[in-house]
Amino acid sequence: MNTPKELKYTKDHEWVRIEGDVAVVGITDFAQDQLGDIVFVDIQTLGETVNKDEVFGAIEAVKTVADALMPLTGEVIEVNEELEAEPQAVNTDPYGKGWMIKVKIANPAEIEELLDADAYTAIC
Repeated sequence: MNTPKELKYTKDHEWVRIEGDVAVVGITDFAQDQLGDIVFVDIQTLGETVNKDEVFGAIEAVKTVADALMPLTGEVIEVNEELEAEPQAVNTDPYGKGWMIKVKIANPAEIEELLDADAYTAIC
């Protein structure tokens, strides 16, 4: 399982890369492996403020649909439009081309509640 040390994680298997006051969010290598072949990523929250732990989108795999949960409260300022044509990027490159959203962080204190790579690996 690939768990980059420079990222933060949630117990719900989202990863977060902090870039100033913006968080880039996707699902972890573990999550994509558990879901299997991803065929569609549905994110309808662009421009909306979504609270921590609320659903920001859905990930459809061949055998299941899973909710994507917001790791930090904030406004969804960008959606990875490339996933519309290439949802399998979440499987092949979950920490790169498979990112899902960018969020303007509303409450920086919530960053401290995220897990580091070692704590995340321990729960998987």
